[in-house]
Amino acid sequence: MFREILVQAAGPETRVAVIEDGQLAEIYVERSNYQGLVGNIYKGIVQNVLPGMNAAFVDIGLEKNAFLYVDDVLSYNQRGDIYGSGEGRRPNIRDMVKEGQQLVVQISKEPIGSKGARATTQLTLPGRYLVLLPTVEYIGLSRRIEDELERERLRTVAENIKPDNVGLIVRTVAEGVPREELQEELEILLRMWERLQSKIKNSGAPVVIHRDLGLIQRTLRDLFGNDFQRLCVNSRDVYEKVEYYLDIFAPGLKKKVYLDDMANLFAKYNIDKEIEHALQRKVWLKSGGYLIIDETEALTAVDVNTGKYVGNTNLSDTILRTNLEAAREIARQVRLRNIGGIIIIDFIDMAEEEHREEVLQTLEEEMKKDKVRAHVLGITSLGLVEMTRKKTRQSLSRTLEKACPYCEGKGRVLSEETVYLRLRTELLEAARSLAANQFILEVPESLSAYLTADNGELLNCLEQETGRKLYIEKKNDLMPEKYYIRAICSFEGD
Repeated sequence: MFREILVQAAGPETRVAVIEDGQLAEIYVERSNYQGLVGNIYKGIVQNVLPGMNAAFVDIGLEKNAFLYVDDVLSYNQRGDIYGSGEGRRPNIRDMVKEGQQLVVQISKEPIGSKGARATTQLTLPGRYLVLLPTVEYIGLSRRIEDELERERLRTVAENIKPDNVGLIVRTVAEGVPREELQEELEILLRMWERLQSKIKNSGAPVVIHRDLGLIQRTLRDLFGNDFQRLCVNSRDVYEKVEYYLDIFAPGLKKKVYLDDMANLFAKYNIDKEIEHALQRKVWLKSGGYLIIDETEALTAVDVNTGKYVGNTNLSDTILRTNLEAAREIARQVRLRNIGGIIIIDFIDMAEEEHREEVLQTLEEEMKKDKVRAHVLGITSLGLVEMTRKKTRQSLSRTLEKACPYCEGKGRVLSEETVYLRLRTELLEAARSLAANQFILEVPESLSAYLTADNGELLNCLEQETGRKLYIEKKNDLMPEKYYIRAICSFEGD
């Protein structure tokens, strides 16, 4: 697979696109007025402890307090003791934090909708190859490192270089990296933690202690590796920053970095059109089938339809082919739209168990391309596929769009018939109560067309019911559900 990263820096906005075999797979957006909170470390003050929710709210100096759940106060070792025992009983949040207590927390999930950021007391300092866990004794390896000999080598190296009373997670890109480079990065992370400890000790609260890297540096740290063939940027300034970063952390990747002076690099690859499609509810499949993707606060629902695809053999084969294509596209859309949380997929019903297993396996294989942790949980008794994906940052839709202030995100408005019936009720009341000879109806274009259809049959009926002369004024700037009734009085001798 040919994989590349495009970085477009344009004024107050930076965008990063991951391209796989010429197709957009992931998009990241950062704006100068909001650079995200995930990874930031704060010294905060516990404002409220809620035993009923087994959680607390922590003032970290933002508009909304951060949410701290009891599991996010437990260390890795404590979690293992609790859930490994089979009892599954969590301690009470009141035994762990107190109101007014100063607490150092790290943001693990962005604020979404009306909810504040989610925080944890288990701090992590990520490097390119290692993640330092400064508050727990723990060693972990990325599940993406599949070679058992390499896993054993890296675990041994981690055990040998790790100081007491801290933990390490070995990241995927550490595969094949010699011990010396891992040791060097660990020393950098330990020095960073020493500086942060000093800042924590000498700072009041609430205050930000540490901000995670910006989008470009995070891309180099977390994404760009040997599995990419190239990284292309559209700015010489950004190009020089990328080279400087790679000189320190991954000099072997510098030869894969290219500068393209196009102001709009994304236009060259038609990325903006792909993003536009990724914001739409309906996604067409190449076969003629389509997906309907609906994001809600609680979950994301995906519906699969055969659409224009009728197949050329039999119904069972048509359904299987559509579902297999849909499984591949759903995995891509989940990554592209950065959909997190619970995802429910309604594939077209399959009668054969073998076909259901094939679709599930295809979905699981495609989701392995995703660096974000995801689990395909299987098919429910209702025939729906359940999966989850870790939610940390805003989805693409929430990043680039806002809820419609008119329909409040519902996505639907009243039909012309419903609006007409409302108008009729108000107009009849006005005719009874006002000494007016005629009325002017200021209506949106859609309602104007509805009233004047069939040679104005509805308008004529309204005139007969009210016994008044009615005039239509079409207002193109009115919302579909809005209208105004203006009474006009005329007297003899005027």
